[in-house]
Amino acid sequence: MPPRSRARDGAAAVDSDSDSDSDSDSDSGSAVVGREQTRQRVIEAAADLLAREGRDAVTTRAVAVAAGLQPPSIYRLFGDKDGLLEAVAEHGFATFLAAKHVDPDPQDLIEDLRAGWDLAVEFGLANPALYTLMYSEPTKATSAAFKAGMEILMGRIRRLAAGGWLRVDEELAAALIHATARGAVLTWLSLPEDRRDPALLTTLRESMVAAVTNQEPAVQDAGAAGAARALRATLPEQTTLSGAEQHLLREWLDRLASEG
Repeated sequence: MPPRSRARDGAAAVDSDSDSDSDSDSDSGSAVVGREQTRQRVIEAAADLLAREGRDAVTTRAVAVAAGLQPPSIYRLFGDKDGLLEAVAEHGFATFLAAKHVDPDPQDLIEDLRAGWDLAVEFGLANPALYTLMYSEPTKATSAAFKAGMEILMGRIRRLAAGGWLRVDEELAAALIHATARGAVLTWLSLPEDRRDPALLTTLRESMVAAVTNQEPAVQDAGAAGAARALRATLPEQTTLSGAEQHLLREWLDRLASEG
């Protein structure tokens, strides 16, 4: 009988340890969730201050008060004010990304390009302080949401290239689209309200379209550059060539495309 009692005691001890481990894991998970919720509350409070009162109003003390925390909590969560601003910028990229509508097969590729540009500009005009923060801080280089947005843009550009519509190299096209959108937003915001002419935005957008795309698909012409861009855009989709062959072909196509 005593051995059986010891066995029961041992089993009870194991069960007790398991319950303790389970409770510990649960507590740890709850702590992580709670920390993330607090972090998000702070970011939203900072973003709200930024929108209402400008960047100078976003101090650690003001954000802490708005979020219902003590100032040291900001440092524990973000390291310092710069870390907080980086998190707010990332929040901005994520918000913008959520607003994007992605049509994988648009009927009109040029109109799809215009729509994407318009959306970026409208977001900037609706969120001037946040937009300025997003594009004036180094955070965008590592922002997951920024990279996801870039993938959407590069998808648009690649479809233009595959259809023979792209006038310039894909990387240059992306730079032109970004530069004109940012320039449109920042120029508009810098002007007195009585001098903000909507024609400025339309003209900049159409200048971008003219610089990036052809009036007709280049693959209908005899030019090698347009055909090379179209073939280069579809190259990753084909599987008949080996990796080395694809690399060599891409090098040739890059050279041909740069001559247009």
